[in-house]
Amino acid sequence: MESIVDEILQLVKKKMIEQSGYDRDAYKQLVEETIEYFRERGKLTDDDNDEFIEDQLMDMWEIVSDEFARKKY
Repeated sequence: MESIVDEILQLVKKKMIEQSGYDRDAYKQLVEETIEYFRERGKLTDDDNDEFIEDQLMDMWEIVSDEFARKKY
């Protein structure tokens, strides 16, 4: 499960850059969209706990925010 969370996180960060959405609300929306995208593509199944994955990603917000603040996109 750890690798799928990392995969989702990398795609979320890419989308943040593409859409210039760097606040918490944009991050949350992109997390939700990306989880749904992974589910549609079969990378997540009914056996995966979407809520747990989303919680893990939301817990990473401070780290992501700091990363973007340092890079100054």
